[in-house]
Amino acid sequence: MTQAALQGLKVLDFSTLLPGPFATLYLADLGAEVVHIESPSRPDLIRLLPPFSNGQACSHNYLNRNKQSVALDLKDPESIERIKQKITEYDIVIEQFRPDVMKRLGLDYETLSAINPRLIYCSITGYGQTSHYKNKAGHDINYISLSGIAGHSGRQDSGPPPMGIQIADVAGGSLHAVIGILTAVIERQRSGQGQYIDISMTDCAVALNNMAAAAVLAGGEQQQAEQEHLNGGTFYDYYQTQDGRYLSIGSLEPQFMSGLSQVLELPILLEKGASFDRDDRKAVKQAIQDQIKTKTLDQWVDIFKPLDVCVEPVLHLDEALNSELAQQREWVVNVPLIPDSNETEAQLACPIKFSRSKAQYHYIGQALGEGNW
Repeated sequence: MTQAALQGLKVLDFSTLLPGPFATLYLADLGAEVVHIESPSRPDLIRLLPPFSNGQACSHNYLNRNKQSVALDLKDPESIERIKQKITEYDIVIEQFRPDVMKRLGLDYETLSAINPRLIYCSITGYGQTSHYKNKAGHDINYISLSGIAGHSGRQDSGPPPMGIQIADVAGGSLHAVIGILTAVIERQRSGQGQYIDISMTDCAVALNNMAAAAVLAGGEQQQAEQEHLNGGTFYDYYQTQDGRYLSIGSLEPQFMSGLSQVLELPILLEKGASFDRDDRKAVKQAIQDQIKTKTLDQWVDIFKPLDVCVEPVLHLDEALNSELAQQREWVVNVPLIPDSNETEAQLACPIKFSRSKAQYHYIGQALGEGNW
């Protein structure tokens, strides 16, 4: 079998819920040995979140696959001592308690790095280790609100939308944590030293503003909902079909706009589709909406399927996961319930595809304390 890309890295994961566990899921899928330290008396809430499959929460089975579950009471001095004795064997620690909690437990970076100077230690919090917000509670909706993302998203008449995914938790905390950790691993190859990584989910959400922030910082106008090219200000948008479904239209470039204009028989698209005049934009969008309303989603899918004009259906999640694209790109993988078992559970696959170092799927999330440590 081809060696996994991160084989040899050992991770102690003290995190719960979504941001930290999703980060260590990627590390585990790509070959790192991850030991998930859990409380024996206060279960990770992800274990209690329905629905359930194979006797456990589906979210737990997915987020904690390929990881060993070790139950330790972090208020017990013997558990703390056990961790300190083991820490020289590990490359990475990841935690997402509020600032100073790990210091009170005697498991902070300064303490553990004195034992293992090569240790890479990543803390994921809502607001970072240094701001006046650092001890405040928060959730994804709060982080994207403070980051400015919600301020230029949604509709002017209804405000920011509650999103179907956790933007700051995942695109902010999880993925930036993985980037930071692996960057520190590469740097350690040169310096021989570990280091501390401070990941604020709000900081990372701010970075997701990228192009909009670049414009504002350069002195441009503040971006508002439904006023820019990509946030509903142009015909780049969603349109309701006859049967109440939606079609996404992103045909901004001239060649795509021309193709869309021909299909929909709307010359106004070529005349005013690229206009920056607000009334022109509204007129174009209304003309498209009126036309899209004349057919069902399936009818439009059949019309646009052979064309290359950036028009696609808005799929429900079950439709997406069972689509032809999902099968061709292997979005779903069957994971053994235990190592080498013939019984499996369908889960999302790791989306990072290598020519040699492929992701590996050994077992679903373990029962509490099932790991061997």
